[in-house]
Amino acid sequence: MWDQLLDRLRSRDPRGSGGCSPCPSPAEMALHKQEQAVSEAKGPKAEEDGEAAEAGGLQGAGPGFQPPEGGFGWIVVFAATWCNGSIFGIQNSFGILYVMLQSDLGGGEKDPTLEFKTALVGALAMGMIFFCSPIVSIFTDRIGCRTTAASGAAIAFIGLLSSSFTKSLEVRYFTYGILFGCGSSFAFQPSLVILGHYFKHRLGLANGIVAGGSCLFSMSLPFFLKTIGSTIGLAHTFQVLSAFMFIQILLSLTFRPILPPSCDSHHNRQDKLASRNMKQQCGSQMRKYFNMRVFRRQTYRIWAFGIATAVLGYFVPYVHLIKYVEEEFKEKEKEWILLVCLGATSGLGRLVSGRIGDCIPGLKKIFLQVASFMLLGLMCMMIPQCHAFEGVIVVCLFLGLCDGFFITIMAPIAFELVGPMQASQAIGYLLGLMAIPMTAGPPIAGYLHDYFGNYYLAFYLAGVPPIIGGLVLSVVPLIHQRMLKKQQMDSGKDKMLVSETVMNGELLPGCPATEAHV
Repeated sequence: MWDQLLDRLRSRDPRGSGGCSPCPSPAEMALHKQEQAVSEAKGPKAEEDGEAAEAGGLQGAGPGFQPPEGGFGWIVVFAATWCNGSIFGIQNSFGILYVMLQSDLGGGEKDPTLEFKTALVGALAMGMIFFCSPIVSIFTDRIGCRTTAASGAAIAFIGLLSSSFTKSLEVRYFTYGILFGCGSSFAFQPSLVILGHYFKHRLGLANGIVAGGSCLFSMSLPFFLKTIGSTIGLAHTFQVLSAFMFIQILLSLTFRPILPPSCDSHHNRQDKLASRNMKQQCGSQMRKYFNMRVFRRQTYRIWAFGIATAVLGYFVPYVHLIKYVEEEFKEKEKEWILLVCLGATSGLGRLVSGRIGDCIPGLKKIFLQVASFMLLGLMCMMIPQCHAFEGVIVVCLFLGLCDGFFITIMAPIAFELVGPMQASQAIGYLLGLMAIPMTAGPPIAGYLHDYFGNYYLAFYLAGVPPIIGGLVLSVVPLIHQRMLKKQQMDSGKDKMLVSETVMNGELLPGCPATEAHV
């Protein structure tokens, strides 16, 4: 608004058309003061916005650059599909590994906290994927997608391979939970960023292929793990899974960025940094990579808090459902079907929710997340109410659907809340906030099982956080609408003040309007 006002006022300056004015008129003096006030008010913010644009890689696109929309890009899509599928396929199939870990520790005195300790292995791995997200964003910006993804896949490979040489849960906290979890995070995020280098008009199709293909892994890996686990044992199973990550190291080499560098932006940034002292340069770099301005938005804070609350019970079914079915229904042959159902409907939910989200304007998209969290919480509470194995299958179908809706709609909502320039930072911080409750949920459920001897209370309580989180999210559109109305009212007042300033300026002596009449 202020830029438009200044442009309008400048268009009235006769010097722009070749005239000269020996001394500034009162209107020009008022304009000069206004420009100074606006520049002082906008200076730090404009500078930060420029740096954010540079950090986001927008300067690399170049005015004439067009993504190839295919060609080698389809190989990149295949590599990204393998990355997403193998990482989250292994994570979502941890229920099978959970039972195998407990069997691998059998033969001694029963540990009363065994459920808690075993669940912590998988929870750490899933939590580290989200916890490392803000750091991965920095590494991706600094050293590129290919190096970051290949390094992450190598770390994940080492973590899975080393997990096969120990039977200690404490060691596997580090090898599987920390190494595999961190490596997965560093391999996963660049696989999404690189798609924007090769696709623009077909970016939705590319993302859909990656999402759908990764769900095929989630559907097939439970049966695969169940089959080879009973044949070759847990140690060799970890070695087979490490082969997935070794293949990912090679596929990550295809993540070759093709956006041309922008020399002008680079020189401008260097000139800007050279004109500052060391303290200002350090502060500028810290703001660029740790931009906390997204937390100044009330709607973003509420949204992030609501999601962080909801995911406390999100990962509980993935870890404990297989063991629950074995204890409750004595089902040890077909329990893998539950994870297949979760993966299948999750893929369906991702495809459908993306299309539905495109049809819902503005922040009303958030009601899709509200509905998915409320239904997810209700389904968790329904698990102990199922009196047959088939009933649990139906519940898993709905749980997977909720999972797909929740994940797919996250990025569009972030864009609506903070805008495209800050969306990457907003998503990174959100994933980091999700890490702690997502890590804590399964061990708490395991502790409740150890204490009460069954999973009933664990699943009932796992349904409470998603419902609370859904209720918190439901107020975000209302607050956003109220803030928009207030902003429009303030904008209307500013326009009234601007019109009065312009009219008074035209009546002053020496202004272009009066000179023209003279």
